[in-house]
Amino acid sequence: MRQRLRKLALTVHISLAVGWIGGVAAYLVLVFAAMTTQESQTLRAAWIAMELIGWYLIVPLAVTSLLSGLVMSLGTPWGLLRHYWTLISLLLTLIATTVLLQHMQTVSFFAQVAADVGGSDVGGLRGALLGELLHAGVGLLVLLAIEALNVYKPKGMTAYGRRRASEIASVSRSTEVGRSAPSPAPAPAIPRWVLVVGVHAIGLAALFVIMHVVGRGGLH
Repeated sequence: MRQRLRKLALTVHISLAVGWIGGVAAYLVLVFAAMTTQESQTLRAAWIAMELIGWYLIVPLAVTSLLSGLVMSLGTPWGLLRHYWTLISLLLTLIATTVLLQHMQTVSFFAQVAADVGGSDVGGLRGALLGELLHAGVGLLVLLAIEALNVYKPKGMTAYGRRRASEIASVSRSTEVGRSAPSPAPAPAIPRWVLVVGVHAIGLAALFVIMHVVGRGGLH
């Protein structure tokens, strides 16, 4: 990818990723407003607004951010699977997008309940807000973690990345006549930050799976 095109793609990707974070932050504002109000009309309006901002802002930003991230990874020397930070960013983005798409079905259900003026399930609408707070709060933390990985780019290459780098180095050395190939260096250990992030990611994924499996409605 040429430098000018790479800068354009990077600008688009950053704008989409930051917009995704901003959309989730706005969603959290609606959740807090619904949790603190005592008026049923405001509670119903908040649920309807949460559905609108979810489907028409957060979901499009999530999908396009994922696609633009793939373009950036495949079009730059970083690659998609060569470094731990790109691989973990991809996995976290896939998890966040999948959970978002699945959970928006729940949001749409409660938004329909809220839109039913003749309905009286105000207690159910209020009780479901705790799940929304958990989803949006954890989602925001995951997105901030992804942004931190993309900014700091911590060191650490995957086994595939080390193999690719070794192949490129071997080809480069083979063009130099009369130079003996050095002995291969031992494979470095997995960086500690990878283990820490991986354990937390697995724990969060297990939490969501357990809470969705236990009882109908999951985080309702």
